[in-house]
Amino acid sequence: MPNPNLDFMLLQTERRVRHPSRRLWNPSADVYRSPDGWVVKLDLAGVQADDLEIELRDKLLTIRGCRRDTHCCDDYVYHQMEITYSRFEKQIEFPARIEGASILRDYADGFLIIQLHRQ
Repeated sequence: MPNPNLDFMLLQTERRVRHPSRRLWNPSADVYRSPDGWVVKLDLAGVQADDLEIELRDKLLTIRGCRRDTHCCDDYVYHQMEITYSRFEKQIEFPARIEGASILRDYADGFLIIQLHRQ
């Protein structure tokens, strides 16, 4: 008679989840020129809005934050981990200074949309 728990037995491993991801995360970004400035869209699935910092200085836009694994417990053992959980810093350099631009941000469905409007 086949063992109905065979699939679960194959997943047993000794890899404990303490620091599941040692890689640095570099989120993807799209940058658009608009009639009144710039639009930057970042793919930040799993990041809490409160964990985000946005800084604009000269020609450089810097976005910092952290994606944390909130579903993992100390007694979990993992079989496969492909998602990177870590701090990140994304820098986007523009062709000209945009310091003093107004910054509007919207964060929904895992995307951070930053609108930089010229003054």
